[in-house]
Amino acid sequence: MTGKKLLSALSAAVMIFSSSGCSLKKDDKEQEFKVFTGFYATRSDGIAKDNEIQKLIAEKTGCILNEEWIEDQSDLDKVFSDMMISGKYPDFISPDAVNCQRLIKENAFIPLDNYWDDYPALKSLYTDAQWDIVRSEDGHIYYIPLFSAVYLDDCSTVHDGEAFWIQVRVLEWANYPELKTLDDYFGLIEDYIAANPVDENGEPYIGYEMQANDTRFFALDNPPMFLDGYPNDGCCLVDPDTLEAKDYNLLPTAKKWFKKLNEEYHKGIIDPECFVMETNDYYDKLSTGRVLGMVDQHWNFGSSERELPPECKYIPFGLTIDGKIKERYHDRTAFNSSTGVGVSTSCSDPEGAVKFMNSLLDPDVQNLRSWGVEGVDYFINEDGLFDQTDEQYDRWRNKDYKARHVCEYSYMPRFYGMAPDGINAYTSTNQPIIFYDHLDPVIKKCFDAYGVKTYTELLNPAPENPPWYPMWSFDNSVTEATDYGKVMKKIQEVKHKYMPLMVMSNDFEKTWNEYYEAYNKTDPQVYFDELTAEVRRRCNAG
Repeated sequence: MTGKKLLSALSAAVMIFSSSGCSLKKDDKEQEFKVFTGFYATRSDGIAKDNEIQKLIAEKTGCILNEEWIEDQSDLDKVFSDMMISGKYPDFISPDAVNCQRLIKENAFIPLDNYWDDYPALKSLYTDAQWDIVRSEDGHIYYIPLFSAVYLDDCSTVHDGEAFWIQVRVLEWANYPELKTLDDYFGLIEDYIAANPVDENGEPYIGYEMQANDTRFFALDNPPMFLDGYPNDGCCLVDPDTLEAKDYNLLPTAKKWFKKLNEEYHKGIIDPECFVMETNDYYDKLSTGRVLGMVDQHWNFGSSERELPPECKYIPFGLTIDGKIKERYHDRTAFNSSTGVGVSTSCSDPEGAVKFMNSLLDPDVQNLRSWGVEGVDYFINEDGLFDQTDEQYDRWRNKDYKARHVCEYSYMPRFYGMAPDGINAYTSTNQPIIFYDHLDPVIKKCFDAYGVKTYTELLNPAPENPPWYPMWSFDNSVTEATDYGKVMKKIQEVKHKYMPLMVMSNDFEKTWNEYYEAYNKTDPQVYFDELTAEVRRRCNAG
């Protein structure tokens, strides 16, 4: 669905729901449910109309949420601009960071903190200091950050962040080598393609793929930060002693990174189409199984990997520039203050919407969202641990079954980590007794070779997040309304122009020098001074 068609559908839904107060839907037993609409600025397969768990959640909460997802990220700005022009919105909105700030300025969200006293579960998601980071200039809170609320312990089994990923069949072919540097990583891909130039269907392998367009650019832009042993602040390096935000874009490691990409591009290892692809072309290529490696964040490509055969799944490695620096690819669940989900001013029952979000945090409802139905999707063993039979495990991960049965309401408030009982994980994917036992033998063999039980164990353990972390949550919300925002925009324009050129250039040194000169002309210190001020503000708030 195009952004224009999607907007039309959403606008029509808003008008229908607004004209009837709050829409009511009757089930077979004549029970009435409130029906809310939601728009989420991300890709998703969605759920079937008569989803079974959605109905069970409705019986507990009295509400149904009809979710709409965007198919093409490049439509985002137009979709939100058209919404703001019309002044009509779905009941719930989860935008990207920049459009989140635009919506707040357009008074598109209700102030959620006005309801804290009546719905304390929502407030309990985060600390007062964290809520203060989200608070707008007028003192109100207009959205609830997502994927950031961890109860008791962060027990992730899957590394959802950035890494150098490589297919498990490549590792098996090479007898599971240690990969610590760019030379190790690209050398293995080169050797594999030399020995295996085509797949089982006679199609040539793509050694290394990149998503580097206006929508997603981090895979080209930020690896120097990781290669120098820093965690994912995204836009800068932060000195923990001085609390100074530093620029990594012109450091020696950045030059080495682009020099290496230039070499691999001219060897034919990097996909020559990478800089002209549309957003969905990248996902389509991953889903063929022909892409052997890439830098990416797992949340971005996980849906494309899901249907791949086990030997084509990807394994994360935390490379550093010299193989000796301690890598920091895995982090604890970060507090993403830049965006979240809010209730729109078009919602005819705003208190009912807030009450619905609050009720989604009820432990029984969270179990339905994350585990499903006891006896159908999981069982409780003699130790009180939630577990799954092989059949339940496979079914819960089946695309068709998920569409008709599973309802996570994934872009609505929820807790992660441990359940209130203190022994079970909030989600089945993070339950230790389930995760390793149900790995495909190909993946399990790989894990055994590296002496690990989970994807996260392949990377260094994450220390506690410092108060400022992550700085990308600030950077994502910066607009051109400020001097430092204007400088940030100029920096981005220079990067988007020169970084692809450096990879493709027949004279790397010449192109690097042109980039270096153009970058310095943007007066970048204006931007990094503001990042430093934000680091220190967050530390004082914490």
